[in-house]
Amino acid sequence: MRRYNSSRSALPFEDGMSQVVSREATEESVERAVLVGIITPQQDERHTKEYLDELAFLAETAGAVAVKRFTQRLNGPSSVTYLGIGKLQEIRRYIEAEEEAERCVDMVIFDDELSAKQLRNIEKELRVKVLDRTNLILDIFAMRAQTAHAKTQVELAQYRYMLPRLQRLWTHLERQRGGSVGLRGPGETQLEMDRRIILNRMALLKQRLADIDRQKTTQRQGRGRMIRVALVGYTNVGKSTLMNLLSKSEVFAENKLFATLDTTVRKVIIDNLPFLLSDTVGFIRKLPHDLVESFKSTLDEVREADLLLHIVDISHPDFENQIEVVEKTLSDLGCSEKPSMIIFNKTDAYHWVEKDEDDLTPETPENIPLSRLIHTWMARTYGDCLFISAREKTNIDTLKQVLYNKVRQLHVQKYPYNDFLY
Repeated sequence: MRRYNSSRSALPFEDGMSQVVSREATEESVERAVLVGIITPQQDERHTKEYLDELAFLAETAGAVAVKRFTQRLNGPSSVTYLGIGKLQEIRRYIEAEEEAERCVDMVIFDDELSAKQLRNIEKELRVKVLDRTNLILDIFAMRAQTAHAKTQVELAQYRYMLPRLQRLWTHLERQRGGSVGLRGPGETQLEMDRRIILNRMALLKQRLADIDRQKTTQRQGRGRMIRVALVGYTNVGKSTLMNLLSKSEVFAENKLFATLDTTVRKVIIDNLPFLLSDTVGFIRKLPHDLVESFKSTLDEVREADLLLHIVDISHPDFENQIEVVEKTLSDLGCSEKPSMIIFNKTDAYHWVEKDEDDLTPETPENIPLSRLIHTWMARTYGDCLFISAREKTNIDTLKQVLYNKVRQLHVQKYPYNDFLY
């Protein structure tokens, strides 16, 4: 996590050409964060806990450690302060107590996107750095971006997020309120200057992405008559590990969120049947709209795929909700009707605890043995799913055979006059 010098302008560059990701920042060892979420009629306490677990993982990926969590029951977030004033004061008292004990709290992270008004009011009350979920995800993307393509997309998303949240940090360019002759005039506020610089920079970035899109389209057209298979799924479900296993490549894989930002395409051959396999950026709950807009060119690999392999982490207690998030994102991208198959990964990490006989609470995946869960999902998807462990290479041969059959069928349908399969 980078700590920014807030004593300067909201845009720490003079000529408008420096990237957002290259702000004047000093690397800190580990920053301490407080996490905040709300419990609503639409989001019960169990889901709020799981969402804060995910937020803690996001903070860890960004380089911070969560030291405390606060939740509040509300009908919905306040449009002014997100939380109630009493809860904000409780958080402030905790921060002050930590400061007295010489354990500084560097930031407070909220598990939702905050408006400019909410951010301003919360910072005024807490007097520490305040981040929302979107800002945290953007920071991780900025840290993970390696190629020029990914960096351009992240920078555009950062500007889109920043634009409605610009704050006036100084007034030395405002209208003169009197004084010498010749100094009276409309002038230009720092806020207006920042907005103009951002809009100019965004126009340049959009043009760059348009050029990259044309290059990517040309690359896709030159790949010949091969079926395209895309790995999609929630972040950190093992897509890159499976990609490495099937393609015998060395795509970067790590047990952290958003290890992959750029789409990687590899040629895979199974029993002399070639096809293209692509590893895409992972989805996440409340994926920022600005990121979806900026990463459209990356997600074109998903749109143009002939077959989607939806990878699911079956060891995650909330994997069914993750499936819904991915399916909704695919629907937003217009890919919900594409041929697809669910691949349940990480069977080696699946754990369950048998319920007591007198426990009348509803069953969850944590109380169901893997064999029963497999039977349930095989029946639900009419057998169009598979259970594997990419790390332990469990059931990989079966996956390859299923892939071969599906790719061969799609190839015959799409290229009926290509006789290399016969």
